[in-house]
Amino acid sequence: MEHLPTTEAAVTALRALAEEYGREILVGHDIGADQTSRRSAAGVGVTTDPDGSLPHEAYVEFGGSPVVDVRLFPEDDALIKVDGVEFHDIPRDEVPDFLRSVYGGLAYVKGRLFPPGYRLIVPLPGDRTYKELIAMISLTPWLSEQVR
Repeated sequence: MEHLPTTEAAVTALRALAEEYGREILVGHDIGADQTSRRSAAGVGVTTDPDGSLPHEAYVEFGGSPVVDVRLFPEDDALIKVDGVEFHDIPRDEVPDFLRSVYGGLAYVKGRLFPPGYRLIVPLPGDRTYKELIAMISLTPWLSEQVR
């Protein structure tokens, strides 16, 4: 796992990942306390945090199937959406490994009879695994193909 000290370092890693898997990528940047989503309490015209730093948040969208969106927060974590399934609080350093698992075919959907439902499971190197519940009505074609 590569250490990604800044949002820009993470965006650079995601651009390389998109090239590796032949995906289109769109990136949007929000810079300044008055622009980032978790700094809504910042006053009008206030761009820095109280410690003087300039927060940087990025939104990354990957083309193709599955639909993947990543929001990189200044607090060293990310929100990743895979075909509408949201994974919150993923450490920024784990985002590239997470996406490699998705694009590399390691991610899968597991169904349960009781309680009924599905989970998207994304295994990462080092025995780390992320699991999120999927509403049965939102099982997309890509998610349906991943059921084991």
